[in-house]
Amino acid sequence: MENLLQPARARHVLQITASGPLEGLAGELRAAFPALAFENPENRLLRIEADGPVPVGPLVRFLEERGVEVVEARRLRPCLEDVFAEITGLGAETLRQDTSKSGGRA
Repeated sequence: MENLLQPARARHVLQITASGPLEGLAGELRAAFPALAFENPENRLLRIEADGPVPVGPLVRFLEERGVEVVEARRLRPCLEDVFAEITGLGAETLRQDTSKSGGRA
């Protein structure tokens, strides 16, 4: 188990929750923070991945300067489902949807 989790633990993941929509900021975020990977899985959520620590303060300031109220910023630790998705190439969100459709049975 430890060997499986090790590569995922090397990544740093931060999730930011905003009070309103985060649409339309992807290009600006990528230009301002080129070393980070951004994903907007839901309207008010922003997931940031990096090889090193994610600069929380500058990201929050950047968003607030554009009128986005940040409600929460938290570091995410990889779960076994994320590791499986990374190894198999299947998206974690796809796995979650399939699990919910089957009533929680894999």
